[in-house]
Amino acid sequence: MFFELVYDKSLAQASYVIGCQASGIAAVIDPKRDVDTYLQIAKANNFKITHILETHIHADFLSGSRELAALTGAEMYLSDEGDENWKYEFPHNKIKHGDIIKLGNITFEVLHTPGHTPESVSFLLTDKPATTEPAMLFTGDFVFVGDVGRPDLLEQAAGLVGTQDIGAAQMYDSLQSFVQLQDYIQVWPGHGAGSACGKALGAVPMTTVGYEKIRNWALQMLDDKTAFSKELLADQPEPPKYFAMMKKLNKVDRKLLTEVPKIKNLSKAEFEDAKKKALKIIDTRTAEDYRNGFLKGTLSITNNNSFSTWMGWYLNYEEFFVLIAEENQIDDLTRKLMRIGLDNIHGFITPAQLVEFEGALESYTPIDKEDVKAKLEKGNVQVIDVRGVSEFKKGHIEGADNLFLGKLYQNLDKVSKDKPVIIHCQGGARAAIAYSVLKANGFDNIENYAGGWNDWTA
Repeated sequence: MFFELVYDKSLAQASYVIGCQASGIAAVIDPKRDVDTYLQIAKANNFKITHILETHIHADFLSGSRELAALTGAEMYLSDEGDENWKYEFPHNKIKHGDIIKLGNITFEVLHTPGHTPESVSFLLTDKPATTEPAMLFTGDFVFVGDVGRPDLLEQAAGLVGTQDIGAAQMYDSLQSFVQLQDYIQVWPGHGAGSACGKALGAVPMTTVGYEKIRNWALQMLDDKTAFSKELLADQPEPPKYFAMMKKLNKVDRKLLTEVPKIKNLSKAEFEDAKKKALKIIDTRTAEDYRNGFLKGTLSITNNNSFSTWMGWYLNYEEFFVLIAEENQIDDLTRKLMRIGLDNIHGFITPAQLVEFEGALESYTPIDKEDVKAKLEKGNVQVIDVRGVSEFKKGHIEGADNLFLGKLYQNLDKVSKDKPVIIHCQGGARAAIAYSVLKANGFDNIENYAGGWNDWTA
């Protein structure tokens, strides 16, 4: 059997390539949208991709199943569980609990594992030449390393009221079946640490059923459904705004993007035209580079592992936008954006072009802890903590207002224009974004405490 994990750090998302070497065919489980990765793996190992499997209708990334099927002719095997609201609306092979999918000498048994979503399934793999016993379980967003999938996304992100309590109850029941599996079975989840699909995901890529029985908090609470549900729903991170769109686009028919697009490097005239049209301009440089010289009105969203998530909070799926980035970063940025369906990149300029086109740029210097203390002692200052609600509850600067970064646009009326405002987060990254958002919206009374809560409590 051939096996390869493909891990996207920007979304903490795992997909898998499984191959039967005797038959020369392969399956891909939960593919990302830039599918050239899988084509390269298949070519390098002399496989033809014939099967594409999905564990559920994803909320956190745009699945590449249809792109991969269009390029390879592979068959898609997608869940037919759940009610009519959770059915895929394009041609595919419908699978239900107990079905067997054959890939040469390898079989995948379909297990219905609702909880995270109603249609969620897991795939139990048996490598027949080696053994008649199952060896691996691909769980999607059902069981993670040290955690289980959150059941509240349909309610919190998609607005389906009442679904989170139903999902929590279903997760409890699904876990009762999970613990009946053999301890030695390897568990390969759909996400790792950093994903918003759970609250305590581990950083290692795989685990076993037996290890989760002794380590996973959720499996220690299977004797009390009420307590389990309460704990599962408590303190989940804010689901990014784009999740609702992903649920829709992964379910309905949509335009396919079968290759990574080439992005235009804008001339000065083209950049001026983009500004006149009020296109959003995203500065992807580091927070330090941004504060040393930035164009007012631009948003500072650094190209790191959180780039996709914050772009999903601040852009919609109709508007076009411009990137400021080095040319050698454009392919990486384009891939990160296409993985969540943000395809409307109007073009890019480099940091050198920014200086050339704009001349004098604005700058600012962050303040430190002593500055913050002095301003607090003087009074008449607003402190805004842009961390998530659960982080804020665990500890915060006395008197601070909690305005979560992802929802800052909706809460601009809560930011004072009459007195000095100090913003901060945990370690500086989110506050840098918040500073640019507030400056772009006309707030000139903002100071950034870049050290944040880490520095305050050190």
